[in-house]
Amino acid sequence: MTAPLFPGRARRSVAALGAVSAGLLLLSACGDKPTPLATVTVGTSTVSAESDCRADGKDLSMDRVQECLTNVKHAKTVDYHRGDTLRLGVEPEIVEDGNKWQAVLDGQPITEPSSNTYRSFQGADVFATGGQGEAPSSKVLGFVQVGEDGKPLAVWSFKLKLK
Repeated sequence: MTAPLFPGRARRSVAALGAVSAGLLLLSACGDKPTPLATVTVGTSTVSAESDCRADGKDLSMDRVQECLTNVKHAKTVDYHRGDTLRLGVEPEIVEDGNKWQAVLDGQPITEPSSNTYRSFQGADVFATGGQGEAPSSKVLGFVQVGEDGKPLAVWSFKLKLK
């Protein structure tokens, strides 16, 4: 009994415009931009993660960095066999604007701060104890982003599990 107010083509156009508008609204509501990824590769296994701790342009305190490197309940894990090649990588955004990154194993630096996006350690035995007892079953590998002034800006954490 009622006649359509819009012809079929116009209704579809209005519906499509509404769907596009709703999609844009949803995208704009997601104001959090993902942090750049750090990646660890051992053999054929690769894991990547976003930053665990970030101060969004400010420096992280050393206490906060230590907390980020030790309190890693949800860190991604990669299996490590003695003698495997350990490959570490970061997205280019991490080393922009004079920033660098440094690898840290169980709280101890294993590299100097670098502006390269990739490091490789062939045949490294990160579980060597130097004759000081039995090797632990896992270690925490951290990436620390540092600013031009050497102060920490962000931390990424991973677990290496001895196999």
